[in-house]
Amino acid sequence: MPEVAIASEPEPLAATYLWPAASQETSSLLVLAHGAGADHRHHNMESIAQALAVLGIATLRFNFPFMQAGKRRVDSVDVATAALAMAVEHAEQHLADRHPDAKLLLGGHSFGGRMATHLAATTGLPQVAGLVLCSFPLHTAGKPAVTRAAHLRDITLPMLYLSGTRDALAQADLLTQTLAELPQAQLHWLETANHGYTILKRTRDPALGDVFAELAAQVRSFVLTLT
Repeated sequence: MPEVAIASEPEPLAATYLWPAASQETSSLLVLAHGAGADHRHHNMESIAQALAVLGIATLRFNFPFMQAGKRRVDSVDVATAALAMAVEHAEQHLADRHPDAKLLLGGHSFGGRMATHLAATTGLPQVAGLVLCSFPLHTAGKPAVTRAAHLRDITLPMLYLSGTRDALAQADLLTQTLAELPQAQLHWLETANHGYTILKRTRDPALGDVFAELAAQVRSFVLTLT
């Protein structure tokens, strides 16, 4: 997995590309931002990237400035979206060099996905074909609310939300109702998965298989709908 650095101040941001096998067509490249509690090398981020690569979807993962600096407090929306914009630019250049016909996607897990929606709401992101939001944190745990979703109506890009049925940061009825009001949004529930995509093996339908493979299959289907 080629590691790169994304130019940023006060220091570059560590980042990693994962491409599908050379024998496989690359349909798209997803800029995949991490959550608030773990960096871009976290095993969940790696698991998502690996599952997507199997299905022809490349990823660029990177550290937000707060994580790069070893801080616990997450970046402000302005700082986080600026980092996301730089990652998108980096990915766009890589696609132009390696796979000019592939689609560019943006998204992330939890905090990373939420910041991606803020960037999309404020800039439009004309170079991006769609958003992939993993475990979108609609509210904090134990405090159901929809205030974090107010900006979503300003997004014109197609969006795919991938949430676990046990996610404590996205009460099912609230997330369903919120996204039902957005014609550009799709929602897929991952059975028995929590916010970090840990599943209940005893009660999850075995036919669904691995949760990350299920997620990747949904992303691939989403990509096929994009123009």
